[in-house]
Amino acid sequence: MSQDKIVLELEKREVVGKQVRQLRRDGLVPAVIHDHGKPSLVVSGQYADMVKVYRAAGKHHPVSLKADGKNFTALIKKAEFDPRKNLLTHIVFGAVKANETVTAEIPVRITFDEGNEATPAERNGLVVLHQLEAVEVEAKPNDLPDTLEFSGERLVEIGDQATVADLKVPSGVTVKADPSHVIATVFEPSALAAANDAAGGDADEEDQADVPADHESGAEEGTQEDEIRPGGKKENEDKSQGHNPEKH
Repeated sequence: MSQDKIVLELEKREVVGKQVRQLRRDGLVPAVIHDHGKPSLVVSGQYADMVKVYRAAGKHHPVSLKADGKNFTALIKKAEFDPRKNLLTHIVFGAVKANETVTAEIPVRITFDEGNEATPAERNGLVVLHQLEAVEVEAKPNDLPDTLEFSGERLVEIGDQATVADLKVPSGVTVKADPSHVIATVFEPSALAAANDAAGGDADEEDQADVPADHESGAEEGTQEDEIRPGGKKENEDKSQGHNPEKH
């Protein structure tokens, strides 16, 4: 797990709803902090600072927030982007306690033996299709890893797979995903091309935005519900609503 401390200072704001458009024109990103059933704190921060913190923390690294004379340790629960310009438009932070177990999404990363830069399968002209980019885990905030890794050296022949069970999980971390869930599979190139043609797409070529897609939303405005509901109530509500925000 990373020991780097990510610190962000935010300013309390009174502007909400569609009026936050002016904040964005002024180079600010509106945000909200939910805090264990207490009234939510609506805040804003400089665009460059917010993007830097978002890229460094993702949804798994604790962020030390300073806002309205208070200090919070928080995780990013949701981030919204302008779908046309791919600009960060809103962040939802969820305050956490150091001794409480939290849920977070951890990126999955492939590793190789020293001196190798590809799997044995790829070195032999085969294709490795990655099928899982992140997994949900439970841990205390300071135990959350930056990534969960699996060895690519096990991917040798057509049909070889790596699953969630192959991830190296540190002590204090519980992976919630099914251990049999496939992370990566080895294919013969022509067979994969035929499957792509049959599906009418390119299974191994995805549109890549500057920011990971699992954090994106089509919303251009922070949702009013995010900003007025008591912080911490229904902790998983942010995730379930992140794909269908109500715009104001």
